[in-house]
Amino acid sequence: MEAGSTPSNSQNRTKPVCLTDFQDQAKDSLSKIAYEYFSSGAENEETLRENREAFKRIKLRPRMLRGISHVNMSTTILGQPISMPVCIAPTAFHKMAHPHGELATARAAAQAGTCMTLTWAANSSIEDVAATAPAGVKWLLIYMMKDRELVKAWVRRAEESGFSGIVVTVDSPEGPKNYSIERNKFTLPSNLTIPNLGHKKYVLKSVDGNGNTKFVSAGNELFDGRVTWKSIDWLKKLSRLPIVLKGILTPEDARLAVEHGIDGIIVSNHGGRQLDGVQATIDALPDIVKAVQGKLEVYMDGGVRLGTDVFKALALGARAVFVGRPVIWGLAYKGEEGVRQVLELLREELRLAMILSGCGSLDDVTSSYVIPANQSARL
Repeated sequence: MEAGSTPSNSQNRTKPVCLTDFQDQAKDSLSKIAYEYFSSGAENEETLRENREAFKRIKLRPRMLRGISHVNMSTTILGQPISMPVCIAPTAFHKMAHPHGELATARAAAQAGTCMTLTWAANSSIEDVAATAPAGVKWLLIYMMKDRELVKAWVRRAEESGFSGIVVTVDSPEGPKNYSIERNKFTLPSNLTIPNLGHKKYVLKSVDGNGNTKFVSAGNELFDGRVTWKSIDWLKKLSRLPIVLKGILTPEDARLAVEHGIDGIIVSNHGGRQLDGVQATIDALPDIVKAVQGKLEVYMDGGVRLGTDVFKALALGARAVFVGRPVIWGLAYKGEEGVRQVLELLREELRLAMILSGCGSLDDVTSSYVIPANQSARL
């Protein structure tokens, strides 16, 4: 059975009412290999679990009698207006979840009035995603490759296709140890391609005896493990688009991002897929927000599954959150409509959280509305 093949029991469940339901639906719809590729984390998956558990330790502190019956959830990211502070994180291989892949995801994001981050490792091209959702806010995620001409091509294509930001993954100088991928001997299904690589010399194949798959070019890995801040400076000079760094987890690196003129950072541990044992992103967020002093925009991803999670992240200083796996679950459930349902569910849950907490706008959502984990433990 190929990684993206679909069993026949995908319609046995009732309509999802929470994001956990979407995941259950996806587990029914996807092959075991595909589901575990999307759902798994690095090594013992401590960070994967901690991303969720950390949200549970933060308690809400609602205010009463505020007269709130309507909320305004609109905001901007890098100057681009979005209808709510919930955006789509970059995830690879959407066509393993649904035949329409990233095209369906982009259309759903545009309909919801929010941002989609397309990864270079998509099954749809930059140009096709731009054409299918021309009015949507779109960012492109890139890695710094050894082949700098490939990086230049991605940036040029993003600019020409109307993307409004470049996101750079900074936490992946080398691929992680993922036990699930090794056990399943995951490879990309033969009917799927990665069109944004753009060159026939780039192929996907196993390069060791454990079934690990890596991108290779003429026998050498594509990823440049020697990336430094000088590499980021080079990219800034190359592109006229704002630059966002994804994978920042410490105040020290956040302050360096400010020094190097970065426009935004995504507090991220790669969804628990890279270095296992690191801090949950919601726990890392407050110190990073404090460190940058408003000199760049701060976003976060990792473990967001509820509208109250979004509320907590906003209260602790995030401008917006990015969600990855829930979008894949919605895509596997019902394609474009499934992604739209996931986004609208989070919108409604955030609206309710704001009303019940006494907040009429995002500006009202401050740290006074949450009890941090270290204080919650003493209650």
